[in-house]
Amino acid sequence: MAADAVTARLTAAGLQVQRPHTPDRGAAERAVAEVAPDVDAVLALGGDGVAHAAVQGLAGRGTPLGVLPAGTGNDLALALGVPPDPLAAADAAAADLLAGRTRPVDLVRSSWDGGERWWATVLCCGFDSAVSDRVNRLRWPRGRRRYDLAIAVELARLRPRRVRLTLDGVVADHDVTLVAVGNTGFYGGGLRICPDADPADGWLDVTVVGPVTRRELVRTRPRLAAGTHTTHPAVQVLRAREVGLDAEDLTTWADGEPVGPLPQRCTLVPAALAVLGAGRR
Repeated sequence: MAADAVTARLTAAGLQVQRPHTPDRGAAERAVAEVAPDVDAVLALGGDGVAHAAVQGLAGRGTPLGVLPAGTGNDLALALGVPPDPLAAADAAAADLLAGRTRPVDLVRSSWDGGERWWATVLCCGFDSAVSDRVNRLRWPRGRRRYDLAIAVELARLRPRRVRLTLDGVVADHDVTLVAVGNTGFYGGGLRICPDADPADGWLDVTVVGPVTRRELVRTRPRLAAGTHTTHPAVQVLRAREVGLDAEDLTTWADGEPVGPLPQRCTLVPAALAVLGAGRR
């Protein structure tokens, strides 16, 4: 079991390890929020959803986060340069913790009427969020085939959506296929949707994909792996420190998790999180 192996590795490094019972995201968020003041760090073993849960309790607190990638996407670990093997990531995090080294990174706070949520990687709205919504509703088939089915259904329903973007107070309406707001460059398991996004530069990169045909969308998506989609005439990349999103019948997802309703405001908060084990990939 990965958790046992990681615990043994950290203990061998001279660290004391507490393993709270976290059967779901809510329990994980509560456990991090209740971390005792004398805990030196929180290590998140899993995918982006686990890191997302940890960020809710760590944003702005100063307690560092170590990301130990063991999920399907691991986009935050990739963006931070964390080793892809969870044991190697644990070694890197332990070395930084024992040496007193941390790296500050930006986080984003999404807020709407009645709620807010923090996220670390990319927030998507449009085609990709519709696919995620459908995957969440489907009970069959299992695994990757469920995602493939959701893509096929949403491709059949593809149409441009009118989204109102407010970038640092400047309002403009766009007909879009999707909008991605990036603190980091990666989403969807290593796709470079916002290829130049840097989680320590104090800016959000906003990739806007305008109206495209089904065939164009299918042909362009493979270019996301290299980040070359930004040269497509339907794509523009904008930058802002605060991004407002408003549209009818659309949702938002970030770090592979549902965020909240629209209208929504995404505010970049510089150096809101300290991380361990970064820059070792």
